[in-house]
Amino acid sequence: MSRFDNIDCMIGMAEYEDNHFDLAMVDPVYMNGFNTGMWVDVLGENKDYKNKTQTIEVKTTPDYFVELFRVSKNQIVFGGNYFQLPISRGWIVWDKDNSENNFSDCELAWTSFDVILRKYRYRWHGMLQEKMGRYKEERIHPTQKPTALYKWLLAKYAKDGDLILDTHVGSASSLIACEDMGFNYVAFEIDKDYYDAAQKRLKQFRSQLKLQL
Repeated sequence: MSRFDNIDCMIGMAEYEDNHFDLAMVDPVYMNGFNTGMWVDVLGENKDYKNKTQTIEVKTTPDYFVELFRVSKNQIVFGGNYFQLPISRGWIVWDKDNSENNFSDCELAWTSFDVILRKYRYRWHGMLQEKMGRYKEERIHPTQKPTALYKWLLAKYAKDGDLILDTHVGSASSLIACEDMGFNYVAFEIDKDYYDAAQKRLKQFRSQLKLQL
């Protein structure tokens, strides 16, 4: 049975015993004092998530990682290069295939796996996305990642029957990937606006799935 709650992940994780989760796929805040307003000028688009009036002060502290490593057997941490994490050779590179624009060409994820470095290429910005709709997904969160990326992660790093943890759900791309591939999960999102938007996106996915069946 899966669970998705609008609570602080530190409160949520405290409910679980050691090594309860097989795999944590997380995208924690990369900077202290995260302010949603900063994304307006960076992305320069008219999206609902940039019109938020509520700003939640969020900090990713060392205590977060202590708790994350306590409750999960393995971890994939997006933005791992921003944190002081143990040495790992199993890094993941998401090549965004951006062409010429102001966005980063790649994003890095630290993993606890003792495996070779892997790269996944998936275009997330640019004319191809807008004109062809080939990779297009509704954007509801400033650090949203494509569902296809999470499905690739599950295929590469999870085993059948694994229980997945996501501490910072955001857009629910990870949860859609889990449901599409048959994984149960526990997930948390502290921001009520993003939580509601993620729940709406999950509902739309489930409705489309029923229509396909």
